Amino acid sequence: MTEPKITDDLIAAHGLKPDEYERILEIIGREPTFTELGIFSAMWNEHCSYKSSKKWLRTLPTEGPQVICGPGENAGIVDIGDGQAVVFKMESHNHPSYIEPYQGAATGVGGILRDVFTMGARPIAAMNSLSFGEPDHPKTRQLVNGVVAGVGGYGNCFGVPTVGGEVRFDPAYNGNCLVNAFAAGLADADKIFYSAASGVGMPVVYLGAKTGRDGVGGATMASAEFDDTIEEKRPTVQVGDPFTEKRLMEATLELMATGAVISIQDMGAAGLTCSAVEMGDKGGLGVKLNLENVPQREENMTAYEMMLSESQERMLMVLKPELEAEARAVFEKWDLDFAIVGETIAEDRFLVLHNGEVKADLPLATLSGSAPEYDRPWVPTPAAEPLGEVPGVLPIDGLKALISSPNYAGKQWVYEQYDQQVMGDTARTPGAGSGIVRVHGTDKSIAFTSDVTPRYVKANPVEGGKQAVAEAYRNLTAVGATPLATTDNMNFGNPEKPEIMGQFVGAIQGIGQAVKALDMPIVSGNVSLYNETDGKGILPTPTIGAVGLIKQTSDMINGELREGHVLLLVGETNGHLGQSALLAEVFGRAEGDAPTVDLDAEKRNGDFIRANHALIATCTDLSDGGLALAAFEMAEKAGVGISIDAEDTPTLFGEDQARYLIGCNFDMAEALMVAATEAGVPLAMVGKVGGDNVSFGQYDAPLAELAQTFRTSFAAAVA
Repeated sequence: MTEPKITDDLIAAHGLKPDEYERILEIIGREPTFTELGIFSAMWNEHCSYKSSKKWLRTLPTEGPQVICGPGENAGIVDIGDGQAVVFKMESHNHPSYIEPYQGAATGVGGILRDVFTMGARPIAAMNSLSFGEPDHPKTRQLVNGVVAGVGGYGNCFGVPTVGGEVRFDPAYNGNCLVNAFAAGLADADKIFYSAASGVGMPVVYLGAKTGRDGVGGATMASAEFDDTIEEKRPTVQVGDPFTEKRLMEATLELMATGAVISIQDMGAAGLTCSAVEMGDKGGLGVKLNLENVPQREENMTAYEMMLSESQERMLMVLKPELEAEARAVFEKWDLDFAIVGETIAEDRFLVLHNGEVKADLPLATLSGSAPEYDRPWVPTPAAEPLGEVPGVLPIDGLKALISSPNYAGKQWVYEQYDQQVMGDTARTPGAGSGIVRVHGTDKSIAFTSDVTPRYVKANPVEGGKQAVAEAYRNLTAVGATPLATTDNMNFGNPEKPEIMGQFVGAIQGIGQAVKALDMPIVSGNVSLYNETDGKGILPTPTIGAVGLIKQTSDMINGELREGHVLLLVGETNGHLGQSALLAEVFGRAEGDAPTVDLDAEKRNGDFIRANHALIATCTDLSDGGLALAAFEMAEKAGVGISIDAEDTPTLFGEDQARYLIGCNFDMAEALMVAATEAGVPLAMVGKVGGDNVSFGQYDAPLAELAQTFRTSFAAAVA
């Protein structure tokens, strides 16, 4: 088959700028073959090389005594004691999910699960953070229904509980939804598997499902903006099979127990290319591949197609040759492909052969390590204009506006499509802050949360970045967990625009300050740029996934409000209404500055909650919607009325940070007051629990009526 001639148009179609192509010519000293052009395109695109973000990602705190493995591997790893570790990561599948919602979301879940079990961990929890356009946009319903079905369809069939997440709507996502998938698994700390190849002449083994033409060029597509050719990109979306992935996981974990694995790598973005190059580069070795041995499900596949296919449920492994028969038997038992497709070599070469013909011969270390790295021009986001006057709102009217919006209504329609209880260790299901999963056979539990408030980040990237981490910290703290570490999913528009790059830089600065102050290092993550359609970018959305440890079941704060409880507010209330949920939902205004995040106060107040967990029946952090929404959600979950001693708009709907709402018995409240005074923590009694109404000062409404609105509004908007 004749390979296409390398032209300027072909180079541009591969996402390479003219100067980048000139750099390729300098590296190899000749014109690349078509397959080599594809390989460079895959390795040097934004999605794989992080060429616009590397400079700034290096500034993030990534170390701590709890960190076993930070960024750079398939997932991050954190020690949870007793010889056990939690392995976790969050990754985007934004572009594929907009083009093909079901498969885009499904394969996003599949990919992040593979990142976890590739390291020797059995997945125990999944979450997702989803951002869609306005509910009445003609495409939104299709996207919401397809994405939610894809997330549920894959996760449920694979058999991992979905324990948390978030869903938001904003016109900025009309042309580009966000699907961020999180997975976590458990591993023995001394049985973790890494991707660096070692040893010369070792077999390179292909594992899992067969290779097809689905997903060819997917990584390059994910590094570009959308325009009116979007439908042509449909073939770049992969197709997933969760049942094959389940078999692949069981076979992989069984294989690891044989001692045959030297190194192993998931085939994710850019498939065979990226996995082979990364394994060789990390081990300081070359790799030789014979593509005729690659298991294929379609006829007459070219070297280019095999190297760039993103077919799902595949792994690449370097194997101890003396254990080949044992390893092969494991995969044949699970009815999966096991094929020796190459070997490690001493020379610094990435040599790709197909039927004896050289299709690529490139310097491997240079291919991996010489991707362009840009110091993109950026401008700081201008300081927000001061917030003008906000009229007072009748408290019940303000609450109704929030709970009837799909942004703040109950998300039961979403999470009831997810299996939350599979594996039998879920201690807290979605819908009320952090999810919790018990560590089987121990008294420990792990808490999980995902957080970001994009409108804050747009108004003030530094404070918005800090707030995303601080809210994750509070959500973990509110269930009694000690925050351990974070993963970040940085979703932004076109980094070649200085104002967008400025949002990215500011958010990184804020995140870095917060994870350092709150001792929650970043151990893994993902960057998704060019989230734009026809030049319109999304809201800057740096999603933070966070993990916390509950050492003893008795440390868990997982109760509910009940008749006779009192309500206590931890933290200072100044009534900050800039960029608030109330301002957006009632007045249609996105004005003012983001709330200031005092990291010392966050740390102090969080330490206070955890130190006094035995006195607290139930707890939630205050974020969107302030005191009014937090108190209502507590009441709705428990099915009992509440009475709050305030009726002014700033007190009820202000979004000041570092705050928690506590429900407890009166005698416990007295003990908490004493402890708060000693710790220098602001604490005030703000209401009591009982009856059938939700009351703010003299204003009230039946809880049942409000709960009906809260529980039906989301489905009415999007189902």
